[in-house]
Amino acid sequence: MGFLWTIAELLVALVFIIASFLLTAVVSEAYRRRHNNTHVDAPAFFEDPNSLKQVPCPHIHDPAEKYISLVIPAFNEEHRLPGALDETINYLQERAAKDKSFTYEVVIVDDGSADATKRVAFDFVKKYTVDNVRVILLGRNHGKGEAIRKGMLHSRGELLLMLDADGATKVTDLEKLENQIHAVARKEFHLGDSTSSDSSFRISDIPLAAFGSRAHLEEKALATVQSD
Repeated sequence: MGFLWTIAELLVALVFIIASFLLTAVVSEAYRRRHNNTHVDAPAFFEDPNSLKQVPCPHIHDPAEKYISLVIPAFNEEHRLPGALDETINYLQERAAKDKSFTYEVVIVDDGSADATKRVAFDFVKKYTVDNVRVILLGRNHGKGEAIRKGMLHSRGELLLMLDADGATKVTDLEKLENQIHAVARKEFHLGDSTSSDSSFRISDIPLAAFGSRAHLEEKALATVQSD
């Protein structure tokens, strides 16, 4: 009987040791993921589907090459993305045709999609050229917030705008935010240096953030602007 009790005690001790080891491993991995941002800060790149080359993305601190960048985070959006892109690019082309100073790019951030989102996005790159439409591949899913961050960090525009891939927000509402940004930016510009002329004004020199709100019970959407 004493022998059986010894075996039972050894088994209980072994189970306890294994459970403790597994718990330690889980806690250590959770801590590592929380405090290690290597996966988040890995270099982003875009691909030219014509040359099949991977090219490092520009950085937000580089001089702006476009007036506006529209960042579209996409995760498994092969069905909704084409409609949103068609509407967006048609609008941008119409503005560019009316105003030669209006330059743009659309940055699609594929957040590790498991469907044909990448193929759909590259079809638009082929159609509109890599100068106007670019695709950033994150490799695996990091979440919408990180996809937006990556797109913003690697855009070339003076103004940076995020649009959802499902087309929930109409791209034509861009002008509401744009007008608010320009109004506040010019006010901040003259407050900072009353002797400066408008000829030296660049919208990217004033740190501003504009937030659009779709109010379901209101007839019109509202736009608010914050300055840093």
